[in-house]
This record gives sequence, structure tokens and C-alpha cells, in this order.
Amino acid sequence: MRKNILILGVFLVLVGCTVAENNNKYFEPAYIKSQMTKTSYWQLNNPLHELCDWTNGAFYSGLFAAWETTNEDFMYKAMMYMGEISQWRPCNTGPMDRANDVAIGQIYIDLYRIEKKQEMICPLTDTLHAFMSSTYQPKGHKVQTWWWCDALFMEPPTLVKLGVTLKDDRFLKYNDLKYKECYDLLYDQEEHLFARDIMYVIKGDGNDKYEANGKKVFWSRGNGWVVAGLVKILTELPLNYPERPFYEKLYKEMCAKIASLQQEDGLWRTSLLDPASFPGGEVSGSGFFCYALAWGINNNMLDKKIYLPVVEKAWTGLDNNVDEKGKIGWVQPIGDYPVQNFNKGSWEIFGTGAYLLAGSEVIKLKR
Repeated sequence: MRKNILILGVFLVLVGCTVAENNNKYFEPAYIKSQMTKTSYWQLNNPLHELCDWTNGAFYSGLFAAWETTNEDFMYKAMMYMGEISQWRPCNTGPMDRANDVAIGQIYIDLYRIEKKQEMICPLTDTLHAFMSSTYQPKGHKVQTWWWCDALFMEPPTLVKLGVTLKDDRFLKYNDLKYKECYDLLYDQEEHLFARDIMYVIKGDGNDKYEANGKKVFWSRGNGWVVAGLVKILTELPLNYPERPFYEKLYKEMCAKIASLQQEDGLWRTSLLDPASFPGGEVSGSGFFCYALAWGINNNMLDKKIYLPVVEKAWTGLDNNVDEKGKIGWVQPIGDYPVQNFNKGSWEIFGTGAYLLAGSEVIKLKR
């Protein structure tokens, strides 16, 4: 009997070691680089949308981070090809979507900083100057320039990157103005989350929207856009910039709330406050959250003891949704509110971008 107990004890120790080793593999630099390379390669060979589209703004943002991490030549060539085919121009989908139109500008600026060729940012600069001098025309619930929270990923990082690159405060001040307008319109001071747009803000007029459990509607990817955009802003802004404390406070508030909503599989559900109604982890929002939280640890903005376990669970959950070819599943399709119509086979190009951004910060963690 004692012999059996000893054997069982040894077995449990070995199982424990095996589990630890399996978990640790997710955080080995070589493994992370191989996963980033595989997913990048698969996505580049399975393109979606116009190259300058906002969806590709998210993907190529992740691809640039992946290139910085892996130094893979095919990634850099793909980004240069995208810029050249697009003639370094923002997309042109009409004035209502102009924040979306300049999301791709983030990558133009990143590449310009390396190549130093004016043609890589001149069309973007001209477009932003036109935006900044134009008068917005409200229409229905689209009451201001950035009327939906996704916009806070699409345009602010481009404005801030360009302002810092050109040493032109006009871009920074315009961003501050429009960002705070969106914040005042959509940020919930009690929940520390953003409503997707004004239709999901509780107004008490009898038309308010709630989830099945009675909670307010807060969309995972929508808040993922916001917090990922905040990381990009904080990465660029000088430490002594007068409005930096506003962005830091917002970032920390959101990160604390987001961390509290993580589910057992390490991911977040498409509806943040009603996870039971939306089974299956939503990988694009979760990828942006993992990226933002890991960045905060790496830059001493978040307490490592509190947030590292959250990031470890998140990265493991994300990586478990990468198939053997490099396709990333459980990505909610394009939309503007929480939905249930997706599964492990569902993918979108911005899901890959979020995964690559997350990997670029997870690999830097000192565990």
C-alpha cells in the first residue's frame, strides 16, 4: 500500500512538471516568434478587404510589431508592398468614416520613420490637415466626429504618431479635443468601460438597451479598440505632455475593470457584463486586452503581481485558438455590438492583428 502511495506521489509530481512545462512553452521566446511567424504568413496568404481598409490597419499594426519581434524579412516586404500598392494614401470611404480611413496611417508612419521618404506620409498629412479644418455634419446618432468608440483606435494613434514624428503639436491638440468629446459621450464612469456608441448609453428615455441579465451593453472588441489605442497613444506621448495624465488615468481604470471580467479560459466574452449569454471566448477583443495589459506590466504602469496572472491566462487562451496552419478562430465578425453568430472557425484579419500585438508584448515579460 505504501509503495502504491509512493508511486502515485511520484506520478503526480511528474504530471505537475509536465503541466508546468506545457504551460511554460507558451512563453518561450522561440515559441512565441514561431507562432507570430506562422500566423502572419497564413494571414498574408489569406487576405481580406482593401489593403488600406481599417481592418488591415489593425492587422498591419500587428504585423509591424511582429516584424520588430522576429525580424522576418517577408513581413517587412509585405508592409512595404501594402504601402506602395495603396500609394501611401488613406482609404476614401466617405466623411462619416474618416477615422477608419486613416487607421492604416499608423503603419505608414512606422515605415516612414525607417525609410525617411516624404512620399510615405505626405498624402496622410494632407488628409489629416483637411479633416482638422473641416466642419462635421451630425446625422442621427452620429452626433460628433468620433461618435463610436472604435474610432479611438483608428485615428488617435495616427494623429499622435504624426504629431510626434513631425514635432507638430497641432495633431496632438486636435486629438486631445476630439478624444475628450468621445470620452464625454461614451465613457461610463461607474463601469469604467465605453459604450460602443450613443445608442448603448443609458439615457432613461425608455429606449435603453440591456443584456439578458439586466446589465448594460459593453462590447468586448469595442473596448479592445479603445484600450489598444490608449497603449499606442501612451507609447508616443512625451512624459511631460500636459494631457498625458488624462490618458494614463483612463488606461488604468479600464485595465482594472477589464482584468476583473476575464473568464476561466483566459479570454473575454463578446458581451463583457453578460458572459453567460455569449459562450465561447472572443479572440479579437481578448487579443487587444492581452496586449494592453502586458504592455502595462512591461512599462511599469500596472502592478505585475496583480496583472501577470491575467496576462498569462489570456495569452494561453489566445494561443489555444491558433490552428496548425496559423489561422486564428473564435473572432467575432465585423459588427457593432455583441453577437453569438461565430465559432472556432470564424476568423477576421483584425483578429490576427490583435494576436500579433499581444505576442509582441508577452514575449517581453519578465516572469
